Amino acid sequence: MTLVAPLRAFGRDDLALAGGKGANLGELVRKGFPVPDGFVITTAAYDLVAGGHDTRDHFERVELPAELREAIAAGYAALGRGPVAVRSSATAEDLPGAAFAGQQDTYLNVVGEEALADAVRRCWGSLWGDRAVAYRHRLGIDPGEVRIAVVVQSMVEAETAGVLFTADPVTGDRARIVVDASSGLGEAVVSGLVTPDHYVLDAAGEVTAYTPGRREVVIRGAAGGGVVRESGAGASGERLPGEALRELARLAGEVAGHFGRPQDIEWAYAGGQVRLLQARPMTALPPPPLGRLNPVRRKLGAILLEYMPVRPYPIDMSTWVPYGPAGLMARVTGHFGIRGAFEDFLVEEEGVVYALVPPRPRPSIRMLVTPVRILRLARRHDPARWTEDPRFRAFVAATEELESRDLAALPWPELVRVPRQALDLVQPVADLRIDYLPGSGLALLRLLVSLKLLGRGKEFGDLIAGARTRTSDANQALEELAEEARLTGALDADPPPAAFAAKLRDFLAEYGHRETASPLLVTPPTWADAPETVLGLVRVLAAKPPAPAAGGDALERLLAHPRLRTAARRARMTRRVQAARAGVAFREDSHFFFTEPLPVLRRSLVEIGRRLRDAGLLQEPEDVFHLRLEELEGIDDVRTPAEPDRERLRAAVLRRAAKREEFAGVRLIDPAAIFPARPAGDALVAGTPAGGGTATGPVKVIADPAEFGRLTEGDVLVCPYTNPSWTPLFQRAAAVVVDTGGSASHAAIVAREYGIPAVMGTGEGTSVLADGQLVTVDGGTGLVSAAS
Repeated sequence: MTLVAPLRAFGRDDLALAGGKGANLGELVRKGFPVPDGFVITTAAYDLVAGGHDTRDHFERVELPAELREAIAAGYAALGRGPVAVRSSATAEDLPGAAFAGQQDTYLNVVGEEALADAVRRCWGSLWGDRAVAYRHRLGIDPGEVRIAVVVQSMVEAETAGVLFTADPVTGDRARIVVDASSGLGEAVVSGLVTPDHYVLDAAGEVTAYTPGRREVVIRGAAGGGVVRESGAGASGERLPGEALRELARLAGEVAGHFGRPQDIEWAYAGGQVRLLQARPMTALPPPPLGRLNPVRRKLGAILLEYMPVRPYPIDMSTWVPYGPAGLMARVTGHFGIRGAFEDFLVEEEGVVYALVPPRPRPSIRMLVTPVRILRLARRHDPARWTEDPRFRAFVAATEELESRDLAALPWPELVRVPRQALDLVQPVADLRIDYLPGSGLALLRLLVSLKLLGRGKEFGDLIAGARTRTSDANQALEELAEEARLTGALDADPPPAAFAAKLRDFLAEYGHRETASPLLVTPPTWADAPETVLGLVRVLAAKPPAPAAGGDALERLLAHPRLRTAARRARMTRRVQAARAGVAFREDSHFFFTEPLPVLRRSLVEIGRRLRDAGLLQEPEDVFHLRLEELEGIDDVRTPAEPDRERLRAAVLRRAAKREEFAGVRLIDPAAIFPARPAGDALVAGTPAGGGTATGPVKVIADPAEFGRLTEGDVLVCPYTNPSWTPLFQRAAAVVVDTGGSASHAAIVAREYGIPAVMGTGEGTSVLADGQLVTVDGGTGLVSAAS
């Protein structure tokens, strides 16, 4: 049993014995990096004194066994018995996804054996401090599986010290090195006590940007042990010499290269030499900048960002992402000769989605015959009759059969097959879209050309907005629910009146498979899973009877055109409008039906998760989202899984949950890459004009569907994204401002239908505008300005 050993005895694979910090430092020592000499008091020593206790008080008072005390004394003697730094090194820290920065204690300038023993005790105890316990709980880390080692190193009395990042922590640029430095020990920089000198370096160590710090505090070692804080009096010190910066850049590149990922490094500079005090993986690092995107990639990025407002889970990546709407569109575009339009746009890191990268579609040889194929399909398949297609009827019947199964009663082998069966159901829908979309597109094109020839091209949007779709049916049903609520006071009654409850049940049975957040993911709840979302919409709609939708008489206005005086011409134009509306309805309704298997897919996964929880493999049923479908299908018997399988699944969930937590504040993509900054002048926000004139009202930022009920009549709806679930709100909003999307997005089309101003693709509306702020939205210029 190794209680104490030199740093060089450990490497990156010795996490269980040396903890994260000790393992990383030992790896650096082995590879010849300039690390102060030291030793590790291993997790075996911690186990020796734990005795089943897990309180801070126990460890801070525990008596060290003689064997351990002697080993520590020997290690201290080997360092010359001078001042040392004593650092906690837990087995769950300095890991990708769980940095544990600042969660356990560090003690500097420790002098003497007794002081060293006391510092070791306090490091052990810090594993059970309130902040460390809370941090582990948030990450779902089992406290019984965590141990702590202690690293003891010769103290470096730094002239200047600080932190460097081997990539820009703000932009994600891997070609930049960011250095924060200040006088004295680096603790002042690490703990945020000072405004440090801030350097941005290129790979060669040349300074590309510099901001002087203020040195409010300087921390130095005190005579006899401990540290003192001296006032820096706000004075600026000397800049780091060029050779020191170049050495830091060289070491940054080598350390990052050795560990294979960007690093967060603590360093000290003394006597003309740089020393490395700690290295750990950078956490919460944004994806690398994409650079300038061409118009096609920007357009695809806008579509994907609008439909991917939340980070996918591993179960999404192995189910609905490749088989759902994105996978369907990949098949459709591939059929017509375009490769890669909706494929491989999500980048994973250690099993968790890290970034969204707009794909690079490319033509194939099949595009040469695409025009002929489109014309042939358009003649054969009328979008107005697509629900009569036998393939559609078979899809509906199979979906109803699968939904009728009692998942809770299914034996494990049958239950674990249900997700794959649900995914298989949707595959024929791709063939339906391939066959019927050409007719839809040509009908829309024919109408647009006809309107242009009549000088009425601007009425195109109003005309096709008159299409009856399952979305418009859902919105009408919501209005009926709202009317019932107004008449009965159902929203304030507990329990609600029976008539309202029955209408709500019927509504969810018909429309409950609609997504709340994203049509591309299975993990967010549907309306049926989260009926509070529907009630939030009803509350908004019930506040006031609906106003008539704009553009309702667009066809009558068109038929009054002087060049449509004859009955034959009016009939022909009416048919063209009806055909275009049928094309819109097909696009909308095929998506509506396509997502019908989504609830049973989600319920089957949650039921699998419930059984895994009952078997002790998961903490909560929803933890199953951290696993991939093939991993679930590999479990033969949930009641008696093999121990290696049990440990493998537990470890995968823990690791991916921590990684996902790391990415919690990291965007999948910088919206500025897709929605470049637009000249705003004196305006607060600028975006893509999407029509509807101007309107003034108070801002209401709605971050997600759970907040629908906060919108009130006349508010300016400001939101990060939209999908069909959001559109009922447009009936009450004065205007809509969206971070994502363009003038042809679903939100823009519906906003024009209701005659309200819309500004799309602002990239920053939800972060710049605040609740209650009075603004004027101009849908014609794309500007949002402070109201005078």
